[in-house]
Amino acid sequence: MKGLLRERLDELYSLYNRREYVRPDPLELLYDYPDLPDRELVGLIASSLAYGRVNQIVKSVSSVLKRMNHSPFSFLQESPRKHIFSTFSGFKHRFTTGDEVALMLWGSKHVIERYGSLYACFLNGLSDDAATILPALSAFVSEIKAVSPVSRNSTLPSPRKGSACKRLNLFLRWMVRQDEVDPGGWTKVPVSKLIVPLDTHMHRICFLLNCTRRKQADMRTAIEITDSFRTIAPEDPVRYDFALTRLGIRNDTDLDAFLKDYSM
Repeated sequence: MKGLLRERLDELYSLYNRREYVRPDPLELLYDYPDLPDRELVGLIASSLAYGRVNQIVKSVSSVLKRMNHSPFSFLQESPRKHIFSTFSGFKHRFTTGDEVALMLWGSKHVIERYGSLYACFLNGLSDDAATILPALSAFVSEIKAVSPVSRNSTLPSPRKGSACKRLNLFLRWMVRQDEVDPGGWTKVPVSKLIVPLDTHMHRICFLLNCTRRKQADMRTAIEITDSFRTIAPEDPVRYDFALTRLGIRNDTDLDAFLKDYSM
């Protein structure tokens, strides 16, 4: 059954894991930044705001990037704290305020000054012995928050508190994987250690595929689902994430038809 499921998943990947099916998605904004120092900042911003209606997400992320001119990396290098906060004054995306975006970027600026890049900071917390990227992700968030503790409506949830951290795992998928959809760039982070970006839609699909029996979409469930996918794609357990999330979103897909007779 797993062999048959992998065959169906590979068919789904071949069909939908294409750049032409990305829009509308905040991921599309990363394609405009060929330089890694810019792209990783764009990815962090885009993923942190990736909640709510997708068209509003893209609009909000575009608004943030426009305020940073042509290069987010240069903007942070050249901007003191006061300028960063004034730049995002008045911005709001649902529950996220301009101050929260500024706090995240102020923390990112300090991380870049200390390590040289967000990538180098993440690598500093990465251990060969760790089964997943979770310890490195926790350290990464702590580094950014060290100089700018973020308020209750956090743009950067702490993995240590049990949240599935869907947006952060989405950010890592974008930065670590490289194919027609995911632009990559963080080449020294093993793809095999990524965790599925889990939201309610992906949780429902994976529950119906018997990847998990857990009812709560938290980090434990995300890891359990990732382990299930690792049994059929050990080298790339989040390979099918983008294609699977097209099911039920696109009008030309049929989730029920795909799920029929297929389970882990």
